[in-house]
Amino acid sequence: MTQPQTVPAALRAAAAAHADRAAVVDGATTLSFRDLHAAVRDTARGYVALGLEPGDTVCLWAPNTWEWVVAGLAVTYAGGVLVPVNTRYKGEEVADIVERSGARLCVVADGFLGRSQVEELRTALPGMGRVTAIVSIGTTPAAGTTAFSSLPDLGAGVSGIDAIATGVGADDIADILFTSGTTGRSKGVLTTHAQTLAAARVWTQNCQVTEQDRYLVISPFFHSYGYKVGIIASVVSGCALYPMAAFDADAALAMIEAERLTIVPGAPTIFHSMLESPAFATTDTSSLRLANMGSASIPPRLIERMLSELSFELVIPAFGMTECVVATMCRPGDPDEAIATSNGRAVDGLEMRVVDPATGEVCESGTAGEIQLRGPMVMQGYLDDPEATAAAIDADGWLHTGDVGTVDADGNMRITDRLKDMYISGGFNVYPAEVEAALARLDGVVEAAVVGVPDERMGEVGKAFVIQREGADLTQEQVVAFLRERLANFKVPRHVEMVPDLPRNASHKVLKPELRARG
Repeated sequence: MTQPQTVPAALRAAAAAHADRAAVVDGATTLSFRDLHAAVRDTARGYVALGLEPGDTVCLWAPNTWEWVVAGLAVTYAGGVLVPVNTRYKGEEVADIVERSGARLCVVADGFLGRSQVEELRTALPGMGRVTAIVSIGTTPAAGTTAFSSLPDLGAGVSGIDAIATGVGADDIADILFTSGTTGRSKGVLTTHAQTLAAARVWTQNCQVTEQDRYLVISPFFHSYGYKVGIIASVVSGCALYPMAAFDADAALAMIEAERLTIVPGAPTIFHSMLESPAFATTDTSSLRLANMGSASIPPRLIERMLSELSFELVIPAFGMTECVVATMCRPGDPDEAIATSNGRAVDGLEMRVVDPATGEVCESGTAGEIQLRGPMVMQGYLDDPEATAAAIDADGWLHTGDVGTVDADGNMRITDRLKDMYISGGFNVYPAEVEAALARLDGVVEAAVVGVPDERMGEVGKAFVIQREGADLTQEQVVAFLRERLANFKVPRHVEMVPDLPRNASHKVLKPELRARG
């Protein structure tokens, strides 16, 4: 049987195949797949009543909740293009995305984190550009907005919503996800319906996700790992989603025990935090089956602890980016060595190579260079930015990831670091991820981040920002001595600062530019 090639078609198929199974469980609200389909149709009709037409964009600025799931899927059901927005952005940052994407509607969770998002947006964008309406998620809609809960009644007189959904094509743009912008202005990544579904399917297949799974979604829905490897993965597999609006280690552990959750993807810091939580020792995590990390660099020691202490049966390291959501993955049954030290092999249909960034020559097996990808899941390009698109995807179709790594004889790729995070100390390239992985094995270290800082003699030297375990009393001398036993001298940081936490974006990535600025 041919698989659905659009998000609306996939949702209809899920409602037919898994009608009474839980699709979303969010506190007191549980939606079956039949309920979800009905809510999406009703919401889509409301969008149409507000003036949304096929091809129009909708900005969705909200945390992980059942409303986000309905609101997001309803955009594509109404023939629109979904533009998720980072919940931590301020009004001016959101206004920039609203303008650049030409949004027709804005769906906003007003009051999240104690802020007035609607007021921020209106202040930053007084004329509201092309926006014809703001839809407010929450119990008390902001003045002058349309309540999200009122959309079904508003759209009750709209007919033909299923015909609109059926008219959506596989090659139509489904979503525009903006990059995190940690190294510059964010860019809008254009992805088709077929590509969004392909990413979800390859992930669920390699992770062996079934309708029996219960999936804790910590990754923000505005991120590809929350939306495509979260919401869309549920639609194509039939598993139940348990969204978390803001990560809290104790609350996550409580949900895992109470709901007998089986799947928890996330950045390494998520698992660090759960392992270090005082509640961990008394929490039953035996239901856990699968952990997946899509981070560029994963400390091998963390994977060992996840398997031995968090009770995961399977840990699947992977690598992806907004421009190619699922690029490499380990597979069930892979050797322990591959799981502990690599990001897996290229997924089916994707080509991968390692290129010397200085010469442009393809590197031999085991030699570090820039990871480049080519295949049908690579983005269509950046929104209204042909120059950036040409810089990212060369004339032969290779996506230049900006990540440095190696590929072994078995095709397993190992990320060394970001090209932009690399620094040169005394003429030698230093990749911080290697130093961070070594630090992860020092007793008393919860997590560490390493950056290059200016040095008059060496050009740059390393500085390590270290989070200690409670009760530990590490000194700079102890940290340096530990690393000197394991790394070449030029790789050993010359400075160590103990910190209570690390600056992060909403996707839990460490903001290294902020650390470099602190020197």
